[in-house]
Amino acid sequence: MDFKDTFDTLKDKATDLAQAGVAQSKRLAEIAKLKMANMAEEDAIKKAYVEIGKLYYAEQGAAPDGAFAAACERITASKAAIETNNDRIAQLKQPGDPEPEVDAEVEVEIQAEAVEPEVREEPAECECGCQCGEEKQD
Repeated sequence: MDFKDTFDTLKDKATDLAQAGVAQSKRLAEIAKLKMANMAEEDAIKKAYVEIGKLYYAEQGAAPDGAFAAACERITASKAAIETNNDRIAQLKQPGDPEPEVDAEVEVEIQAEAVEPEVREEPAECECGCQCGEEKQD
C-alpha cells in the first residue's frame, strides 16, 4: 500500500501544480487586459489634449496667453509654410508649363563631381597558393 500512497501524493501534487498554473495564467491574462485598458485610456487622454489644444488655438491663437505664445507661433508658422508649399505644388501641377531650364554650368559641375570607382589589382599568388602579395618564385 505504500506505492498507492506515494502515487496518490504525486497525483495530488500534480493537481495542485496544474491548478496553480491555471491561476497564474488567469492572473497574467487579467494583468494584460488591464494594461491594454490603461493604454486605451492614455490614448483617450492624448486625444483630449490634442482637442484642447485645437480649441485653444482656434479661440486664442491670434492673441495667446504668455505660456501658450511660443506654441501658437509655431503652429501659425507651420500653417503658413504648408500653405506656401501647397501653392507651389499647385503651380508645379499646372498642365502645359514649359520644362524648367537647366543651367549648363550646373550640369557640368555635377558631371565633374562623379568619381570613377577605384580598380584594385589582385595580389599575385605566393608559393603556398594564397594571395598574401608575395610573388611566386619559380
